[in-house]
Amino acid sequence: MSTRLSPSGWYLARRWIGLAVLLLVGAASSVHAQQDLLDRFEAKTTTFTLDNGLDFVVVERHDAPVVSFATYANVGSVDEPEGKTGIAHMFEHMAFKGTTTIGTKNIEKEMAALRRQEEIYLKLRREKAKGPQADSARIAKLEKQFEEAQEEAESHIQDGEFENILERNGATDLNAYTSRDATVYQYSLPANKLELFFALESDRFVNPVLREFYTERDVVMEERRGSESNPVQRLLEEFITTAFKAHPYGNPTIGHMSDIRNLSRTDAEQFFETYYNASNLTIGISGDVEPSRVKELARKYFSRLREGEEPLPVLTDEPEQLGERRVIIREQSQPVLLVGYHRGSMESKDDPVYDVLADVLTGGRTSRLHERLVQQEKMLQVQAVPSFPGDKYENLFGIFGFPSRGVSPDSVEHIIYEELEEIQENGITQEELERAKTRSRSDLVGQLDGNLGLAIQFAEMETLTGDWRTIFRSLNEIEDVTVEDVQRVAEKTFKRSNRTVGMIKTATNQGGQPTASNE
Repeated sequence: MSTRLSPSGWYLARRWIGLAVLLLVGAASSVHAQQDLLDRFEAKTTTFTLDNGLDFVVVERHDAPVVSFATYANVGSVDEPEGKTGIAHMFEHMAFKGTTTIGTKNIEKEMAALRRQEEIYLKLRREKAKGPQADSARIAKLEKQFEEAQEEAESHIQDGEFENILERNGATDLNAYTSRDATVYQYSLPANKLELFFALESDRFVNPVLREFYTERDVVMEERRGSESNPVQRLLEEFITTAFKAHPYGNPTIGHMSDIRNLSRTDAEQFFETYYNASNLTIGISGDVEPSRVKELARKYFSRLREGEEPLPVLTDEPEQLGERRVIIREQSQPVLLVGYHRGSMESKDDPVYDVLADVLTGGRTSRLHERLVQQEKMLQVQAVPSFPGDKYENLFGIFGFPSRGVSPDSVEHIIYEELEEIQENGITQEELERAKTRSRSDLVGQLDGNLGLAIQFAEMETLTGDWRTIFRSLNEIEDVTVEDVQRVAEKTFKRSNRTVGMIKTATNQGGQPTASNE
């Protein structure tokens, strides 16, 4: 199990973790130090599950009168139905739109207008789907009716009331994010506002309205246009799509434009019904709280959330790659190089070995690729990523390079392969392995820095592995990695047939014809 953090999981515990710093630095390779760190967290961490299946992880930290909350929904873009990419990301945008009791001036009139709007939109979508056979006059009429219904629905909105309530009560870190594996809602409040969280958060999941859905869909479409105009984003999407032929990890988290354009509020309601039930949510709470009070409030407010049926995981397996795949884009921009190799999921026994490999390659100024590419070749940046673009399913070990202008990505690619072949043939040194292990220990301490990160990371690990302690036990797994393990995994993984390569080659316009300046 890896010690790396998920996107937005860069925080975690502060004051009493300082003692752990001394332990981990002063007794760098001591398993006892790691166990002591785990013992400290166990003394302050409580987990419980409501009768409807909703899990809670509570970490007591009484050094400041603040509490952070993270609601971890075990659903990301990987779970989207075919033809509805982007629907998971839409719920990031719908996060703070309010409920049947918050954010409305007149819920009966608003709901009637929303039903009318949806009825019109579904007719409009069906007519447009006819393509050349569509009735343009009917489309124009429906579009006008849709706009009128939308104006009517939005006239009943108390704009921003959900967020305003939180901000008036001292909320900070108010945010939501979507990855391929999950959707997370987060914020922090003064400790004396604990019950406010339970009242608002439970209402959000018990009485959702999904108001302003089509307005937010337009915002997402604009985001999509922005990513399409960014050369690096375009390459990244082409690279991932090329690497994954069958598994939905190949779909962009933001969604395909044609799918986003056709998403409906009805689609969103069905998606919510499937994935946003008690059995698919975990709530992490960290800060100045008493577990007994948290349990009391959880039962009072969240017991009314429907249990639901635990959704099926993704059942599609990515077939074995039989040959190298390449995608090259010529742009008037900085060159970029992406190299990815298929690897197992976070549950693979070799997961910690990939963390060691990433550290050996780019884990510091003395790492192999940093010395050769950054220090010697004056390359801007190179980074090995042990797990990409997700963790739950089989994914990629990635190496991302950003050459300086005028530096050929082909030459960078060649150097990367030389270093990978060196590890395959001769392995790594014991000194490199020990450096990687030491850095893993110190990185964990650095990452355990703050209430919000604790809430997010503990909720995530409780969801994905069934035990928040996995965060700490993963250090023991890294401790068990040997130089022989690293060479074995390198030989298995870094095969040409298992490789996907993406490049941006800097182009210049000469006579109207694009040519690569570095070829």
